[in-house]
Amino acid sequence: MLGLRRAGPVGAAPALISGLRAVLMILASALVAVLGLTSFMAVKMARRVVTPGGRVPDTRILDVDTAAQTITLSRTPDTVLPGRYGLFTVGTSAYLKLGSVLSEDASGVKRKLLTHVATDAHLAPEAAFSGWYFDSPDDLRLPYTTELVGASVGPCPAWLFPADDEQAGTWVIQIHGRGTTRAECLRAVPVFHAAGITSLVVSYRNDGEAPRSRSGTYALGATEWHDVEPALAFARRRGARRIILMGWSMGGAIALQLALHSGHRDLLAGVVLESPVVDWRRVLDHQARLLGLPSRLADLTVGTLQREWSAGLSGADAAIPFDQLDIVARAAELRHPILILHSDDDGFVPSSASHDLAQARPDLVELHVFDVARHTKLWNYDQQRWTQAITAWLERTELTAPAV
Repeated sequence: MLGLRRAGPVGAAPALISGLRAVLMILASALVAVLGLTSFMAVKMARRVVTPGGRVPDTRILDVDTAAQTITLSRTPDTVLPGRYGLFTVGTSAYLKLGSVLSEDASGVKRKLLTHVATDAHLAPEAAFSGWYFDSPDDLRLPYTTELVGASVGPCPAWLFPADDEQAGTWVIQIHGRGTTRAECLRAVPVFHAAGITSLVVSYRNDGEAPRSRSGTYALGATEWHDVEPALAFARRRGARRIILMGWSMGGAIALQLALHSGHRDLLAGVVLESPVVDWRRVLDHQARLLGLPSRLADLTVGTLQREWSAGLSGADAAIPFDQLDIVARAAELRHPILILHSDDDGFVPSSASHDLAQARPDLVELHVFDVARHTKLWNYDQQRWTQAITAWLERTELTAPAV
């Protein structure tokens, strides 16, 4: 009997060990699969971040009343915004200017058309809502010339809007954001023109107008600033004695890199930022949460993009230095007055980094907080307040007076 009692446990031990090994192998395989899937998703997100995308339809045209010149769009957080906007369309017209909201319900928003639509027009249902409003420099009815700024990637097209008094010597260089072109900046030209400031509206690599880099991908401002640097030299040659930088969204990240690294910092007099990217890590974390993805995935995406061996998996030319692009962490290095215009309801670039930068450098940074206005649509939402904020800042920093 004693022998039988001993035989049970001893005989069961190999089976128990074998079972545990099987369970551990299953768990290890599952862990490898999860890690593999997470890594795949991180690389996929990284590729999405650095790849310039085309304009994606974000609303639908539900009805066009050509007699009343109104258009009804599907309801989105953007299409319900008050103010003047644009709509990229496919069909008879490529772009329409939109006026105020006339009525709305749970599914649709009726707006006034500011571009005439003929009775025989044909428009596809898919459309993209835009804050540009002006899509051509001709819309401004200001004198301008088309220029080419020589950058390392090749000649980059630019629009030059001279001040009425070209001897004033103050220029503003306008830098557009990710996935857009220089037309995004046209809204600001009249404000600076009224202040006696010459505007140079520039392009940079991979934006669809300037030359393409080897990989055709973004570096989130880390290399794009090199394409805008020659624009400062261009302005200097043309008589600029003071230069203001204005950056929109990712253009803000580019402007801040110029403020820290440009060889023409002696000419820089200030920086204006509209819905800017001040810290890319926060933007990626915000975007991950919007997509219902864990914040850990945003961290892995940053890790993928900032390491030389893995950045290539995303298609990037080189590793992206996120520490260099974190201007809150580098706030002590700033030397120029900065005006930030940002909506707490941005929806794409969270305003938290703008708030933190203003708190870190209250001696240099002036922050005007909007709400409801959404991303890069502050001019559209409240043109008067937006214009007054810039004009008052220019006066306080004495940038409306002739440069000496």
